[in-house]
Amino acid sequence: MTEIPLQALDNFLLNYHVGHALLLLFVLSILGSLPLKSQKVLSANAVAFGLLFVITPSSEAPITFRYLGIVLLVVGPVLYATARR
Repeated sequence: MTEIPLQALDNFLLNYHVGHALLLLFVLSILGSLPLKSQKVLSANAVAFGLLFVITPSSEAPITFRYLGIVLLVVGPVLYATARR
């Protein structure tokens, strides 16, 4: 089994920050909840990640991720209110 050289891994990870990791987790959680076909689960997911994006310190992620969090905090309750079940 070959091991990844730590310097190559470090050079790869230097291009990313916490905002990218949260965005990846958000997309994966949306994809994971799609088979449930529940709009309420999607809205709860949007609100939870919106809150995470908003409370992430600005030194860890660019301001665009905070704006995404604000949008998710607005869209999440609207999705929840329009859900049938």
